[in-house]
Amino acid sequence: MSISLAKKYFTSSRQCLRGPLRLRNRWQSSKATASTDTFGIPLKPTWSVNELLSSYPTPTITTATLNHLHKLSALTPPAEGTQEHASLKREMEELVRLVEAVKLADLGGASIGSSLEGEIPDSRIWAEGSGVQPVLAQAHVPGDVGGSDLLQFAARTSDNLYIVDADRRK
Repeated sequence: MSISLAKKYFTSSRQCLRGPLRLRNRWQSSKATASTDTFGIPLKPTWSVNELLSSYPTPTITTATLNHLHKLSALTPPAEGTQEHASLKREMEELVRLVEAVKLADLGGASIGSSLEGEIPDSRIWAEGSGVQPVLAQAHVPGDVGGSDLLQFAARTSDNLYIVDADRRK
């Protein structure tokens, strides 16, 4: 049924007229429609992450923060003032911007279940009333070596602790 014929048909009832028009307007966009293939998939991307993130301010990461992150991850930071340092700093700032954008995402009132603010919800799918059953600890089998008995296989120990040589600078 054409739209003009539908308008003529539904003009007698205001309620019927509002329903189809609201539905039709809901899917209309002020933007030009993107060209699509036979399956309705756009031939060109309709948006990009870079376009989305461009509306968020770029945070700044200090050299001290970058060095601290390297220290925490036991990595050697690139020398300050080098191309590698500038590139890494720029990439880290973009990652922080992405994380902040995700934090600010509007979920449109979607509920995250019973999770508390800042808590990660359990996303596993289980039948209602069931879940992961705890694995019972296996019984000790004679002949198995475990716990502090494993120290006998270490090359160097002191006061029931392993001694490990590390090249990490302080």
